[in-house]
Amino acid sequence: MASPSVCELSADLKATLKKFRFRKDETFAALVMKIDPEKLLVIEDETYEDISFEDFVSELPDHSPRYVVISFRKAHQNGRVSYPLCFIFVSPQGAKTELQIMYAGSKTGVVNELGLTKVFEVRDVEELTEEWINSKLDLISNH
Repeated sequence: MASPSVCELSADLKATLKKFRFRKDETFAALVMKIDPEKLLVIEDETYEDISFEDFVSELPDHSPRYVVISFRKAHQNGRVSYPLCFIFVSPQGAKTELQIMYAGSKTGVVNELGLTKVFEVRDVEELTEEWINSKLDLISNH
């Protein structure tokens, strides 16, 4: 039985996510989502295309939770290249408790709706680096 989600995805966000998932570009891209607490909807906050990983991270709020889907070029040790889609729940420790609960309670529903399997969480925006995400993906691919 699926657990009920606190917040639903907005119709606009679903359309944006579908486009994002099937993008053909090989550059780094990120879709940042936030919760509208009045409407209990997960909505698009910002979309970043062709931006460096570091510049993207510097744009994230450091005191408010966000859901992020990223797509980037990953070079593997065997020479293969992939473009994984990763879901990252950014949950800063200084965020308001009510918001943290709302995001945590909606995370599984959002991940299920997106159909993503590479799901990570960071408590501090500073932790989110290209090396960090690559090490997490390496752990998954080695199992």
